[in-house]
Amino acid sequence: MENPLSVLAAHAAEWRTRPLTPELERHARRALVDWFAALLAGASRPPATLLAAALEDETRGGGGAVCYVSGRRVPLRHAALMNGLASHIVEFDDIYRYAVYHPGCPTIGAALAAAQVRGTDMAALLRAMVAGYEVSGRIGRAVQPSHYRYWHTTGTVGTFGAATAVAVLLGCDAERTAHAIATAATMASGLQQAFRGESMSKPFHPGHAAEAGALAAMAAAKGVTGAPDVLHGPAGFAAATSEDTGKWEQALAGIGRPFAIADMTFKNHGCCGHIFAALDAIRDLQREHGFAAAEVDGVLVGGYRATKDICDRPDAATEQECRFSVQFTGAMMLVHGGVRLAAYEEARMKDPAVRALMPRIRVEVDPECEAAFPTRRSAKVEIRLKDGRVLRRHQPTRKGDPDAPLSDEDLSEKFLELAAPAVGAQPARALLEQLWRGTTLPGPVPLLGAGPRAAAE
Repeated sequence: MENPLSVLAAHAAEWRTRPLTPELERHARRALVDWFAALLAGASRPPATLLAAALEDETRGGGGAVCYVSGRRVPLRHAALMNGLASHIVEFDDIYRYAVYHPGCPTIGAALAAAQVRGTDMAALLRAMVAGYEVSGRIGRAVQPSHYRYWHTTGTVGTFGAATAVAVLLGCDAERTAHAIATAATMASGLQQAFRGESMSKPFHPGHAAEAGALAAMAAAKGVTGAPDVLHGPAGFAAATSEDTGKWEQALAGIGRPFAIADMTFKNHGCCGHIFAALDAIRDLQREHGFAAAEVDGVLVGGYRATKDICDRPDAATEQECRFSVQFTGAMMLVHGGVRLAAYEEARMKDPAVRALMPRIRVEVDPECEAAFPTRRSAKVEIRLKDGRVLRRHQPTRKGDPDAPLSDEDLSEKFLELAAPAVGAQPARALLEQLWRGTTLPGPVPLLGAGPRAAAE
């Protein structure tokens, strides 16, 4: 078997100059629009505001990258950390389902910072994003599904996306790109236990991945070397974080066909993606049969194991817990017809109708759904009504997946819904236009309100 690190680095290095096709450019811009929507919605919330306050003294010297949390120009690594972290907070970030992974947060978080420091144009940023998504997505495929038993892929594999994208923007050849990826491997981290309970740790995973990957690329650009067999060796990344030394031949087959960035899921609900198929089924059954939430006697959700292990939370109370609760989000869908940012307002989370329905929703592992994971994120939903009717739906995929995609118009609407409250309607529309069609990089976008320091205090 050819060394997977060499294959991936050679592919990545091509993107220093390789032109984007119009279709691939569109997919990369879609990812950028989606990332900025999640970033701006999360930038004025903890833990981003708290970390900005904690690190304030370290950013007084300025720099060339934009921290969208503080609005300041800061060094590359600080911007990568803060923007990678902020873009994961509201759980609206993109998904590469084959790797069980949110590539945008760490990859774009680091790539945009590097592009701003280097003074490149939009085309260079988009090329680096394509490379970062592809390399990290392939590594993620090699270690799944067993990797996801203990590790949060966005924190681990995301480090490779950041390292690759920054290496491309720094002009690293294949050899130095390989060293960037290799060094990133030994700094990758992110434990699932961090988000199985109440904590602020989860967004730190992509933030750390963005910063660590950027550091690895910056070091490699100056000659720092990494272990050439670190991905597939007997004590390497795959061996340490999955059941074997990696499914490399399968993961690398047909690299770039299709590109990972052209095969993305963009979220249509503001919660954990492992709940989406169930929410789609609940929504469609309610629309088709016209029943009210008060008519529901019980709901049974059959899903794959991650749905049960991570999202079976019948007593969810805090915002963090509710974002990972089938019971809360399912009840919210039945009562209010959607699970967007408004679902996590205090009044909505305490809504008596939602709370009364939550104990009636059960979650179990369905063998067919489990067997299809991670290629398909499916659910089987059974709704029992008080009049005796039993309604069933097998939801084989999710709205927003590549086989049921959000349109460009859907993404624009999502962007404006998330970004306009954060920065104002006109700035949001101007930024959206730049992201879809602009040739220059976006700069600072001031947040509305009192700002991160006041919010942190």
